[in-house]
Amino acid sequence: MTRTDDVALDEALDPLVVALDIGSTASRGGVHDASGRRVHGLQHKIEHAFTVAPDGTSVIDPDQVTAEVEQILEAVTADRQLGTRIAGVAMDTFAASLIAVDATGRAVTPCLTYADSRSAAAVTALRAELDEHAIQQRTGTRLHTSYHLPRLRWLTATQPDVVAKAVHWWSLGEYILAKLIGQPLAGTSTMAWTGLLDRRTGELDTELLKAAGLHADQLGAPLDPSRPAPSAAPARWPALARAAWFPVITDGFASNIGSGATDATVLTAATATSGALRVLLDGPADPLPFGLWNYRVDARRSLLGGAINDVGRAVSWAESTLRLSPELGAVLTAPPSDATPLVLPYLTGERAPGWAGGARAQIGGVSAATDADALFRGLIEGVAMTYARVADELYPAAQQVVQVAAAGRVSNDQPDWLQVLADVLGRPVTHVTRRRATQCGTALLALDVLAPDVPRAARAVGATYEPATAYADHYASRRAQFAEVYDALVRG
Repeated sequence: MTRTDDVALDEALDPLVVALDIGSTASRGGVHDASGRRVHGLQHKIEHAFTVAPDGTSVIDPDQVTAEVEQILEAVTADRQLGTRIAGVAMDTFAASLIAVDATGRAVTPCLTYADSRSAAAVTALRAELDEHAIQQRTGTRLHTSYHLPRLRWLTATQPDVVAKAVHWWSLGEYILAKLIGQPLAGTSTMAWTGLLDRRTGELDTELLKAAGLHADQLGAPLDPSRPAPSAAPARWPALARAAWFPVITDGFASNIGSGATDATVLTAATATSGALRVLLDGPADPLPFGLWNYRVDARRSLLGGAINDVGRAVSWAESTLRLSPELGAVLTAPPSDATPLVLPYLTGERAPGWAGGARAQIGGVSAATDADALFRGLIEGVAMTYARVADELYPAAQQVVQVAAAGRVSNDQPDWLQVLADVLGRPVTHVTRRRATQCGTALLALDVLAPDVPRAARAVGATYEPATAYADHYASRRAQFAEVYDALVRG
């Protein structure tokens, strides 16, 4: 039996595309038809996890993920009825990944993920050396442990032998495509998330390349995502014989498209392992608030917003660490309480709006009466207040926003948390229930090239959560307390 957002292969509209989504907790992939619907039975998922350590390490083996993608392609193209109906292969990955690659194409480092914060000291040093405000206005990014410049400084200081071997510095998606088809195709957004791309010109920033000790040819050329490479699939995947291969894009860009946030009127609250608030703009944001980023994603558009490291990761931590009630709906729908602990949910550091990569979680207001469920409620409120801190800077720069759309695993698994988010934001929040919205967005971007005239299936939505005005004063007070503890934390 197929779901309403699936379609049987014999009813699917041509052309078909394979969309691959490499996330923080799994690699996923599947066939989509020309309307953007998932083709039933031609979907596959392989779970994985980052390797983490108390020193800020957050890495994954790029060859492991490449093998996962190969397994996914085997699984979703095995049906002989596909023939050669697949016209394209598109991929998104978690953003801000970094791999050192030697002259033979071998990875000489693990893949550093966005959550790796070991370069925090390099960030501090660079802020004393460079004009961070000017850098942000050029590239749309701050100096932070998620980006290439601090990481390369840290690697040069701590692993000079590795840096000496590196001929290329690729993202995870580039590495995978180099292994699969011999072409490390990096989309504009992938290069923007390095922190080295000029958001207005689409060219690499020469000052930052010099500061990083890089030559431009060590990085991939930013390719517009609307320009795929010709078919280059190995013979072991005959269903891909006619498929064009699209440059790899970032999951943030794909998530907005898959959530239906395709213009400046819809603000996406992404709620996966990590999270973000993002809005898609025509051209760059000008001026750009200092707490936000603004990534160029193609020849004409940019994403304005801020990222949050720990959303689903924070929920998973609570589920594995605390003795929570089996059903958490009552915990999330209960009225707010002054007795709820105040939680700053920075398990792997903060990105927007304060960009304190070395920050760690803080829990306050715990008493003998505090139980696990109360601590979980405090964690959820802390996540919501982190979104609100990003929203405070975003709204003045994106005044066309009329809807907040929440999508992702956390919202699907715990939809009641969206009431907390709406109460803290003070704005209605609409639940986008479309499964695998990020993967769908990757498919839709490819279909804009391959099937521009085919009508797209409507996104699936659930409830809209209206903010409770009775709780406005309570959450305003809690946010003031949050800000006070945060300021003390980062002053350190």
